[in-house]
Amino acid sequence: MITLYGFRKIFPEGIGETKDLRVQWALEESGLPYRFHALDHTAGDLDTEAYGKMNPFRQVPVIDDDGYVLTESAACVLYVAEKSGALMPGDFQGRLRVTQWCFAAVASIEPTFVTQDMLAIFGNADKHLDDEVAKLARRWLGGAEQRLDGRTWIATDAFSAADIMLTGVLRTIRKSDQLAPFPNLTAHYARCCARPAWQKTLALSAERLGVTVESIR
Repeated sequence: MITLYGFRKIFPEGIGETKDLRVQWALEESGLPYRFHALDHTAGDLDTEAYGKMNPFRQVPVIDDDGYVLTESAACVLYVAEKSGALMPGDFQGRLRVTQWCFAAVASIEPTFVTQDMLAIFGNADKHLDDEVAKLARRWLGGAEQRLDGRTWIATDAFSAADIMLTGVLRTIRKSDQLAPFPNLTAHYARCCARPAWQKTLALSAERLGVTVESIR
């Protein structure tokens, strides 16, 4: 059985924003049996020697499938997709298309939003840098918008691991207006978030963290 390592307690700013949600969503979509190993970040659970052996970066998520340990949210989601046969098409080119868009989500789109967050958190006196990062963010969102023209899902004709990863990344900007100029992407985000497996994932996370679903939706 797969064990998913994720949070039950974290600093306030991280509540509802953690990447274990992406993997739990994939597990809920897949139907694979799993258990959740809850970690207390504030108590140093990620700093233990045992956890460091599983993930040298001491981050979440980690999955352990009867001794096969994997880290990084995209890799974990793809593992669930491949093992279950869900969230992944059966043909070689379709599988690579899903993988491509998982990579696009975490390697192209997400780092730009992380940079925006870092600039906002630590301050930045260089308005030119702010403008250039925002310009880059619009470029990535515009590319995804174009891909979704006339499409329901980002990678293939069916909902896949790529839709989970893209939505997980877009959650980081859901409270801003950055999606507003992109109607296809906005509609895709809404479709993904309406899925029962995601709603269950949110409810389970809220219960673990002791908060309301509405506060992390």
